[in-house]
Amino acid sequence: MSTAESVGVLRIGEVARRCGTTPRTIRYYEELGLLGDRAAQRPSGGHRSYTDADVDDLCELMRLRELLGLSLEELGRVIEAEEARALVRAEIEAGVEDPARLRAMLLEALGHLDLQLSLVHRRQSELATLEDDLQQRRRRVIGRLSNTPGGAPGA
Repeated sequence: MSTAESVGVLRIGEVARRCGTTPRTIRYYEELGLLGDRAAQRPSGGHRSYTDADVDDLCELMRLRELLGLSLEELGRVIEAEEARALVRAEIEAGVEDPARLRAMLLEALGHLDLQLSLVHRRQSELATLEDDLQQRRRRVIGRLSNTPGGAPGA
């Protein structure tokens, strides 16, 4: 392991390998603001560098995008919601004296969670529709097989 990796500083190629993507995708996500402003964090002409936390964040983005079938715009909204929720959580953990402020913060966090859940529910609905369609096709094929010599499988 190199000295850079031993202190948790990784190059873009290593990050891409760990997350199963390409350096080009990572740079594109950065341009869109999905990974924060990395360009401002590197010296002019210098290489991008990342921490293990950055790798975790990117891998989670990739997982969410794939699992939920999110567009980049939707992914951006999820990131914003998660960042806002983290700020609310940090403020609550620091201690909020005013009950009205605490209630407002919890309602805000609930709204962010509802956004994320709506995306999950949409994907579940799409998958259920696909499953139903495939089951109908399967039944039709089995029905046609029943009318052929030898009948349907398992008959």
